Amino acid sequence: GARHVTDASNAARTLMYNIGENRWDDWLLDKLNVPAGMLPEVLDCAADIGTADAERLGAELPILGVAGDQQAATIGNACFEPGMFKSTYGTGCFALLNTGADKVASKNRMLTTIAYRLDGETTYALEGSIFMAGATVQWLRDGLQIIDEAGKSGPMAEVADDSHHVVMVPAYTGLGAPWWDADARGAIFGMTRATGPNEIARAALEAVCYQTCDLLSAMHDDWGKSNDDTVLRVDGGMVASDWTMQYLSDILDSPVDRPTVLETTALGAAWLAGSRAGVWGDRDAFAQTWNRERRFEPQMD
Repeated sequence: GARHVTDASNAARTLMYNIGENRWDDWLLDKLNVPAGMLPEVLDCAADIGTADAERLGAELPILGVAGDQQAATIGNACFEPGMFKSTYGTGCFALLNTGADKVASKNRMLTTIAYRLDGETTYALEGSIFMAGATVQWLRDGLQIIDEAGKSGPMAEVADDSHHVVMVPAYTGLGAPWWDADARGAIFGMTRATGPNEIARAALEAVCYQTCDLLSAMHDDWGKSNDDTVLRVDGGMVASDWTMQYLSDILDSPVDRPTVLETTALGAAWLAGSRAGVWGDRDAFAQTWNRERRFEPQMD
């Protein structure tokens, strides 16, 4: 209770923060009837935020880094340059495109947000989210019960019959970006009597890749710059599937880099604190330490 503070990336999530002027927005606060005095001071993502109570953690530990979930993953993937693109595959999929100092207003229903603020300098991003990524594989396991563990979906997709053209729309809770259709519901198209668990598993993994392609296409259309040099950096549980990452590369027609450290959200938060404490290097130094475990190159004609 010593301080009431947050960082710019979390403040942007409240929909009460003017991300262009980096301040709480008086007009929005008035419309929402929120007294300005209730709101925290907004700091950089790497800042002297406070000190943990020794009674809580056994020592007075400085709190030096704060960032929103997806912003921390962007930092952990060292996506510091405009045009760098990361996608996190957990229950859903969350993709961010670094747009640098450009606060790009989306005409494709993407979110314009703060990627991070360091040393008083704001870096912006376009963000898109899809609701069902790993959750679709969970449905194969818990709903259809055609797999007993998520890791089996990739090998099943690999042996699926190529002559089948089964397409899944995983709108079990509606569709996220760029459609934002809460009333949409899931469907599977193209099934025949010969369709089996392998083909359905493949359609589920393909659906995640198609939705990622929707996000990337919308973002590049908003930003107005070519995606010829785009490399997608990925993280999250689903990226362990080689088959899915290869198909993603094929559909995007761009390389997909899987890092050595898949827990990039934690890594990004750690770098923010470490850099502020002086025990970790600056952005350039951190980017040099980012290691790629494997690159998937497009193989589809």
